[in-house]
Amino acid sequence: MCLAIPARVVELEDGDIAVVALEGVKKRISTVLLEDVAIGDYVLIHVGYALHKVSPKEAARTLQLMAEAGVLEEELAEIGESAA
Repeated sequence: MCLAIPARVVELEDGDIAVVALEGVKKRISTVLLEDVAIGDYVLIHVGYALHKVSPKEAARTLQLMAEAGVLEEELAEIGESAA
């Protein structure tokens, strides 16, 4: 389905690259579209790019709504496949 999904930044690399984690899945993403991304920030990711920073509360709420709608597992599977 390819929705934007919130994930927590766990590592910063050179060249506007970060590693995000969600539910045990880690993925390298581009942070070129955002300023001042830090470890611990939550960002909305879509097709490998961080699009927007969100609060931890908003990230949790979004993930809960996605789980209730039955789309979270599908999105996690897509992220996992593209991270491999």
